[in-house]
Amino acid sequence: MLNFELYNPTQYVFGKGQTQKLSTLVPKEAKILLAYGGGSIFKNGVYDQVKAALTGFEIIEFGGIEPNPRFETLMKAVDIIREQKITFILAVGGGSVIDGVKFISGAVHYEGNPIEILKNKVLFTDVTKVIPFGTVLTLPATGSEMNSGAVVTIEATQEKLVLGGSALFPKFSICDPTVITSLPKRQIQNGVVDAFTHVLEQYLTYPHDALLQDRIAESILQTLVEIGPNVVDNPSDYKLASNYMWCATMALNGLIQKGVPSDWATHMIGHELTALYEIDHARTLAIIGPNLYRVLFDTKKEKLAQYGKRVWNLSSPSVEATAEEAIEKTVAFFHTMGMKTKLSENTTNYENTADFIVNRFEERGWKALGERQNVTLEKVKAIVEMSY
Repeated sequence: MLNFELYNPTQYVFGKGQTQKLSTLVPKEAKILLAYGGGSIFKNGVYDQVKAALTGFEIIEFGGIEPNPRFETLMKAVDIIREQKITFILAVGGGSVIDGVKFISGAVHYEGNPIEILKNKVLFTDVTKVIPFGTVLTLPATGSEMNSGAVVTIEATQEKLVLGGSALFPKFSICDPTVITSLPKRQIQNGVVDAFTHVLEQYLTYPHDALLQDRIAESILQTLVEIGPNVVDNPSDYKLASNYMWCATMALNGLIQKGVPSDWATHMIGHELTALYEIDHARTLAIIGPNLYRVLFDTKKEKLAQYGKRVWNLSSPSVEATAEEAIEKTVAFFHTMGMKTKLSENTTNYENTADFIVNRFEERGWKALGERQNVTLEKVKAIVEMSY
């Protein structure tokens, strides 16, 4: 097992009716920026619950944070915090709102041009230099409610880039599974596939000695396979909703990544598809992931076979056959979850996508990705072209 440190200070408050605890979680005397997205919280009752729970607090609202939050939009919130001397941010939304708030939190006191945070992948480690924040989760998917990472899009250059650091964990996250009842089916489908692929990024690498991490990862995958299609059709079923929400959090709260190699090349490539074509994040992962496993088959086949046996109960006679069948099972599951797994099914004018992404990666110096640093620019090109 690899050396590791586990640090996760987020207070995770799970279950029905937990939003009412907000007044005890937000610091007394806090001046709050209430950040949200396109307004769904007004339709599903979450906004009213939050406002009722924060009676007596001074609140300034900032709405309109996009899916795939834009740097340009977030900087408007940074200006408001500076002008109004805001002391606490409350993110009410899904991963995009929470990711956006992480950027806002770090940018307020950042010395320099805030776009450097994204261009240079800045890690914030000093909690005294960020604005503290909490979250009320409305869409399980990204795990952002219990981790310190974020992804933000620069509209001007069509780039989707990351930031993070130990200072950017939420102080608390309220996670009430009943909020998914009003979500469109597409968003729940996306959430399940996003969580599933988060696990695969940390699991489908190569055999290692971290037996428990593998078993936890496999249990999350098995649970998502069991409940995924049903939670889309029955979001008001609390058993399904609660297990879905907890799986999405566990998939990316840091636990299964400790002591093991991890990949993330699928995400790096997928982010480019979202930046270029506005394809939903989860759908880019469903497009790229299986083809990445095919191109890197020789170095991933042992772990693919283990995944096939333990998650899909496959019993093919050889490692290669089991691994190949495991990839096909994954694609079939993505289809069951409403994914279209070819780029051509999701956008038009895609013919030069591979060359564009390779050029982008070369400009950034991203010439060796993946758990073995063997995802070269040539392989990136092959993966994307196979995904057409």
